[in-house]
Amino acid sequence: MRERIGDDALLRFSRHIMLPEIDVAGQEKLLASKVLIAGLGGLGCPAALYLAAAGVGELHLADRDEVEVSNLQRQILFGDADVGAPKVNAGAARLNTLGAPTRVMAKACVLDDNSLPDLLTQVDLVIDGTDNFATRFAINRACVEARTPLVSGAAIRFEAQLSVFDSRDPTSPCYSCLYADADADDEALNCAENGVAAPLVGMVGSLMALEAMKVITGAGDTLKGTVLHVDGLRGEFRRFALGPRQGCVVCGSRFK
Repeated sequence: MRERIGDDALLRFSRHIMLPEIDVAGQEKLLASKVLIAGLGGLGCPAALYLAAAGVGELHLADRDEVEVSNLQRQILFGDADVGAPKVNAGAARLNTLGAPTRVMAKACVLDDNSLPDLLTQVDLVIDGTDNFATRFAINRACVEARTPLVSGAAIRFEAQLSVFDSRDPTSPCYSCLYADADADDEALNCAENGVAAPLVGMVGSLMALEAMKVITGAGDTLKGTVLHVDGLRGEFRRFALGPRQGCVVCGSRFK
C-alpha cells in the first residue's frame, strides 16, 4: 500500500524522488511503511534518525533502558538533558523535532518471545541493534515466523558487521544460520566491557537504514545472503556469502 505524496512532501523528499531507483513510487512506499527499531543504542539511534528524515511512515521504538551518561559518546539521539529518561521517550521527542511526517511510537518493553509477535503485527520491517544473543535470537525467531524482513547489525571496538535476513524469500538465510553454534545464554561481546568507536556505530547504523530503505522501495540489491564486515582500523570492507543452513533450528524446516 502506498501513501499519496502532497506538494510539501514532494519538496521535502525531492532528493529521493530525483533518484530513478526511488522516484515518486518509492517515496510513497517509504511514507506507507512501518519499521520497528529494536534497541536505541549506537546503531538504533542513527538508523532511527535517517529513517525518520527519509520519510518512513511509522517508527516503533522499542527499548527498556534509560539514558546514561556513558551513552552520549555515540547514541546521537540523546543529550545531557535526557540522562535518566527512558530511551524511547527521549528518542521519540528528538525525532519529532525533525518536522518529518513520521509517526513515532515509544515502547518501553522487553523484547522477548512474549512481546515480539504482537510488535511484529504492527510493522513491515525490523532493524535489530540489540546487544545480546538472547534478544537477537528471539527477534530472529519472531521475524521468521511472521515473514518479516530483518536488518541486523553489530559493532564492537573497531569492527562491525551487518546483513539482511528476509524470510519471505526461501533462499534467504536467517540470523541463526549465521550463528549456529552460539548459545543464547552466552554473553555477547558488549561495548560496556570492550569499548566501541563512536563513528563506527554511526556509519553502520546509517548503512542499516540504507538497507531498510532498499528493502522497502525495491531499489538496488540488499545484503540478503551476504554478511558485510567492516574493519574500522584498516578502512576495509569485506563481503561474505551466506546461504540457508539445512540444520538451522529456526528456518531449517523449509528443507523438509
